[in-house]
Amino acid sequence: MTEQPPMRAAIVPVTPLQQNCTLLWCTKTMRGAFVDPGGDLPKLRAAAAHHGVTIEKVLLTHGHIDHCGEAGTFAKELGVPIEGPHEADRYWIAKLEDDGRAYGIPGRVFEPDRWLEQGDRVTVGELVFDVYHCPGHTPGHVVFHHPPSKLALVGDVLFAGSIGRTDFPLGNHQDLLDAITTRLWPLGGETRFVPGHGPMSSFAAERASNPYVSDAALAA
Repeated sequence: MTEQPPMRAAIVPVTPLQQNCTLLWCTKTMRGAFVDPGGDLPKLRAAAAHHGVTIEKVLLTHGHIDHCGEAGTFAKELGVPIEGPHEADRYWIAKLEDDGRAYGIPGRVFEPDRWLEQGDRVTVGELVFDVYHCPGHTPGHVVFHHPPSKLALVGDVLFAGSIGRTDFPLGNHQDLLDAITTRLWPLGGETRFVPGHGPMSSFAAERASNPYVSDAALAA
């Protein structure tokens, strides 16, 4: 019998914006977390039940509606804490109900149980994730990295072939480029990542061909 990896993950796209909510769990304890449970809560409950995972917390990368519109509702229903994002995203969380009406997505304002900062760590079961503050798309965006699995959850910082939008209020293009090159690239090219939308990729693949942040694009 092959040994189980310490962590398993399942991506569950939610909301009309098809945001990649990730169910992560510790295979030793079968305790897990949802990263960015923005909506479609029945679908998320079903995913946890299907994999036999007991949810112990909600983790958030940033405060946009598709990533956390129903996170407060979900956490309250499950009786679990919310960790993340960085406190600089208070601006976005405070306007979730307004944005929800604009996008036609349920949104409810909440207060995270723990704001996260650069260098923090979060646990899921016996797993430990490193927290990286990566502003630019939003000022309080964070990334979660599990070194043993060589996996990062990067929200809307980086995508396969693209980067996060910076034309929203409080966005900053240079901050985003700096976050990617100084905080993500050092994690290693073999690191694979789950973006907020679309397919997974690796840092090596994006350094080779991403039109915004490849080594060639940044050297031009």
